[in-house]
Amino acid sequence: MFHVKQSSSTSTTGYGADTPLARELADLTARRRALEGVSVSFDGPTRVFTISNQKGGVGKTTTAVNIASAMADLGGKVLVVDLDPQGNASTALGVPHTADLPSIYDVLIGDSALAEVIQVSPESPNLLCAPSTIHLAGAEIELVSQVAREHRLRTALNDYLAAHHTDVVIIDCPPSLGLLTINAFTAATEVMIPIQCEYYALEGLSQLLGNIRMIQKHLNPSLSMSTILLTMFDGRTRLAQQVAEEVRSHFPNEVLETVIPRSVRVSEAPSFGQTVITYDGQSVGAVAYREAAVEIAGRAKNNNEKGH
Repeated sequence: MFHVKQSSSTSTTGYGADTPLARELADLTARRRALEGVSVSFDGPTRVFTISNQKGGVGKTTTAVNIASAMADLGGKVLVVDLDPQGNASTALGVPHTADLPSIYDVLIGDSALAEVIQVSPESPNLLCAPSTIHLAGAEIELVSQVAREHRLRTALNDYLAAHHTDVVIIDCPPSLGLLTINAFTAATEVMIPIQCEYYALEGLSQLLGNIRMIQKHLNPSLSMSTILLTMFDGRTRLAQQVAEEVRSHFPNEVLETVIPRSVRVSEAPSFGQTVITYDGQSVGAVAYREAAVEIAGRAKNNNEKGH
């Protein structure tokens, strides 16, 4: 029989102190602390984002509602316009959107004012939503016969903003380039593109950029592609890192430093009618979306300072 002498350093600080999990937890803790001390001001003009990517499953709606919630949490007055007939953004914000309720459809096709359909999200008094209903599924066809069909949302939004202080408007689009998405592009000042850190990430992006240029030329010269957010990032895979590097090399000024990791909490939150900011605000996904919101808000401030 023999005995192994255990040193105190091995049994306490040595074990687990420099493992990947320990480093990850330490990093997350540091990021949480950094966010506690962040102060953001929303001084400039209203920023109107459309969240767009023709490729499905890249996190458009998830990005729209979590960036909106994080900005509201930072003190901004935020309006989410749900232009997707599926109504997932409305669900995630805890806003009722049954077929019998007034919705964005009544604004685009009827004569309702935007203020008449907007609801306050239970997450925050700063977070508002113009919900989608199933009626919106037929709006693409009904819009064809409308006067100024590409400008319906823009007109309604301008009327609303003239009477209601709003810092940020975020428009969630369907994954197609129909009249609903064209309305979003025409109403917006900025395009935010979520890009999935997986194979085919850049597929269709050149077509999307071509569509943005077409909108700029014919309908909305003030539209700019200001923000690209890398989503569903898995740092353990070489592929995710390669995709991130490739996107950053093509769009060095537009890509946010913050990346959104794959996160169970982010996926779970909508089933509870919440964003991840409310569902689990300390989770890695919530922290990442908060960081992205701070970065987006900071970019606006820097641009305003450059303009002076």
